[in-house]
Amino acid sequence: MKKKVIIIGAVGGGATTASQIRKLDNDIEIILLEKTSYLSYGACGMPYYLGDVIKDRESLFAATPEQLHTKKNIDVRMHHEALKINREKKSLLIRDHDRNEDYEETYDYLVLATGASPFIPNIPGIDQIPSFHLRTVEDMDRIKQFLETSKPDSCTIIGGGFIGVEMAENFTHLGMKVNIVERSEHVISIIDEETAAGLQNHITEKGVNLYTKDGLKEVLPENTLKLDSGEMLQSDFILLSVGVKPRNHLAKDAGLSIGKSGGVISNEYMQTDDDSIYAVGDVVESIDFVDNAPKQVPLAWPAHRQAYITAKHVTGDPVPFKGMLGTAIAKVFDLSIASTGLGEKELKKKGYTYQTVVHEGKSHAGYYPGAHDVYVRVHFCPETGKIFGGNVVGGEGVDKQIDILATAIYGGLSVTELQEIETCYAPPFSSPKGMLNMIGYKAAGKMNKK
Repeated sequence: MKKKVIIIGAVGGGATTASQIRKLDNDIEIILLEKTSYLSYGACGMPYYLGDVIKDRESLFAATPEQLHTKKNIDVRMHHEALKINREKKSLLIRDHDRNEDYEETYDYLVLATGASPFIPNIPGIDQIPSFHLRTVEDMDRIKQFLETSKPDSCTIIGGGFIGVEMAENFTHLGMKVNIVERSEHVISIIDEETAAGLQNHITEKGVNLYTKDGLKEVLPENTLKLDSGEMLQSDFILLSVGVKPRNHLAKDAGLSIGKSGGVISNEYMQTDDDSIYAVGDVVESIDFVDNAPKQVPLAWPAHRQAYITAKHVTGDPVPFKGMLGTAIAKVFDLSIASTGLGEKELKKKGYTYQTVVHEGKSHAGYYPGAHDVYVRVHFCPETGKIFGGNVVGGEGVDKQIDILATAIYGGLSVTELQEIETCYAPPFSSPKGMLNMIGYKAAGKMNKK
């Protein structure tokens, strides 16, 4: 008898799961549910659409419901919301918002791709000022309409993570005066303080006012913002960018295990406590590749990889998910900042013994025009040489360095074996010894002698 899979959520993880299952199995029935009006869109491109870098809104969308139905025989149901899972009956209660009707649908397999919701802090007086968050297309459209109709001169971004610094750049490009308020000691708190220092200098040089180790205490009349430090700011609107929390209510109500991060716990095949229910993307608490500790990372790569793992398992050809490093990068004005694996703050928190090696160099041969400064910082075990992680900041080629480092970690290379990677060289691209080669040479002197 033909099997049926229902997938809840049709953005990155959900839409990719549906497509991957269909690629592997022509016969299985696939139902894809999406509560909103949009599916399969590039959320990471939204800051650049708001900054008028990406002109065409429609270019953010990878597929339409009609395309998924016609080309892949996927039953896409827009404006359909999953309300309750009945694990005993293997059924799902669904609300059709267009008809305002509820109905039940049985399943053989169920995939939770419900994503995450923005964390909205409880700030007194916030209703006195236009405030937004950026997570969905609807959020993006609301901000765009406000920018076009109100033509604001200033903005305060609460939270200096990846989205916060990207939006600071894009709002600055629109001619606004921008403030960033960040509770941590520096922006992008997952990177090391030393790496962040150069980035913060660059941000302030571009005219952004940066308030670290501070928070928004309350909003006073006439768009006045009072910070925890007592600092007063004037701002035409607020963008809240203080993190996300997994949308785990369906899983929780169904009695599935939830991790400390709020993510749904899954095994190496993305199965939850219930063998017939899988979870992918931002709703999942998975494992860290470096030390197998629980890890919940709301990024695109894990969501797409987990979609493939789920599809392979559902179609009877299992491949395990080996964990995630949390490799991430952001463009911030003229610099790029990237990280992978465990940073110094996390290593200290977990009580690791580690050494750090730093290399500062040029993105390509210094005598060839246009070389940019690049700073590389890598952490490793001084006994075994195991690479724990690292971060990179610079004006060019940052993605290349972090990708090589992530590949080395996945491949199990020791830090000294970075010497042996034969990277390509020509003056416009690199140096005879690549930057991570240099990390490997420098690390040799910091290994404990046996």
